[in-house]
Amino acid sequence: MTDYNDVGISRQLDWPRIRHLFRLGLFAALTTLIGDLLLGWGVENETLSGLPRMLSAYAASDGRILASALLGLFGLTLEGLCYFGIYRLFAERAPRYAHAYRAGILGYVIFGGCGFHLPVCAMAFLARHGLEESLLLKYAAYFALPGFALFWVFFLVLEITQIRVFAKGLTPYPKGCWVFSLPVGMAAAMLVNVFGNQPWVNALSCAWIGVGNVWMFAGLLAAMKKAR
Repeated sequence: MTDYNDVGISRQLDWPRIRHLFRLGLFAALTTLIGDLLLGWGVENETLSGLPRMLSAYAASDGRILASALLGLFGLTLEGLCYFGIYRLFAERAPRYAHAYRAGILGYVIFGGCGFHLPVCAMAFLARHGLEESLLLKYAAYFALPGFALFWVFFLVLEITQIRVFAKGLTPYPKGCWVFSLPVGMAAAMLVNVFGNQPWVNALSCAWIGVGNVWMFAGLLAAMKKAR
């Protein structure tokens, strides 16, 4: 057992397995991206503000909302599991960071689909079927907000840890590969908001986490040949 760390992962880097996890993660990210694009493709009602305005762009058909819910639930869960490919890169060399990153992965898997994505789809469904604004906001505060908050706490742990270990050179990748992280891809997706209230803009804004994951997994796969 000396050849394995405390979660049963080999201390020796298994590059074929890491590559497989990154490819699987890219597939999962594309799945999530498609689901979010289906949900967000619409025009916001500019007479509204806040949450009701955002959801007005998500007033798709029931079938599209259901498809988005299922694709996102599957994709976010699989993405989270594939982050163990990144975890393998520094589990042996930086165990303290690895423990924090593993906690972030678990939180992402637990709260990503059921605590974050599904409540958004549920709110879009309720808004589409005419739930009055006061009840919609109560639903968001009572039932969606706790899951949102927990998801973002674990998300921050995950991403801060990843950026730090890459930037410090604690992985086989060049230090500059810290840019292949979710926040960079998510920020790029949000920049399209400068083009105004258009269906494709709102769809990409809805899919910002999916875009971030595509950026991250595709970038790490492309840069793998530069890893030591």
